[in-house]
Amino acid sequence: MRKRQSKKKLPPRETAEEALIQIVEGFKKFREVVFPEQQELFKRLASSQQPRAMFITCADARVVPELITQSSPGDLFITRNVGNVVPPYGQNNGGVSTAIEYAVMALNVQHIVVCGHSNCGAMRAVIDQNTLETMPTVKAWLRHCEVARTVVAENCGCLNEETLDVLIEENVIAQLDHLRTHPSVASRLASGHLFIHGWVYDIETGAIKAFDDEIGNFLPLDGDITPTATPRSRFIDRD
Repeated sequence: MRKRQSKKKLPPRETAEEALIQIVEGFKKFREVVFPEQQELFKRLASSQQPRAMFITCADARVVPELITQSSPGDLFITRNVGNVVPPYGQNNGGVSTAIEYAVMALNVQHIVVCGHSNCGAMRAVIDQNTLETMPTVKAWLRHCEVARTVVAENCGCLNEETLDVLIEENVIAQLDHLRTHPSVASRLASGHLFIHGWVYDIETGAIKAFDDEIGNFLPLDGDITPTATPRSRFIDRD
């Protein structure tokens, strides 16, 4: 098991005013420099979108899907939430479920990526649920991670900081299982028109591991083969 990195001190926190100034200055740079350079792209995007993939990831500010995949505006249909959770179909058909159905049925995305990440605060809260006593909404939301919690606790002999990385991976696998319960996803998977992927992004190194359904393990995304979590289609090439 990989040795946990020691925590590094963050710089002093900005004041609220300083933070807002940075955000507004960033917008000004976008409007004055970046937007003019990509004006034709935004003109095309103004009336329609055709994303190549849906990307479901954590709300953590350190995870930036467009950056780590070097994607342009319009390439990714992104849904973010605490813990990169995908609720099972029918149990809580809220924003995530709605986004999945829209991505598959209306936008016809060909890929859905569920992406967890290293040093995940949500997974730490799954390990130590006492930290959520003052956050009842978060606590209720993270019940969708109970399968991963149980798998790690019962198969690794403990559930603590030493098994955090294992929990992060198992949570991605659990959310992929939830994803397959959505009728629109199940149908497109069966016909071979949709492919699903489970990734774990390492913030410190920039590496990504991807779950391979055939071998049942995570492999480097930049290795000799591209791992996929997509089950074998059953209706492809049928008349």
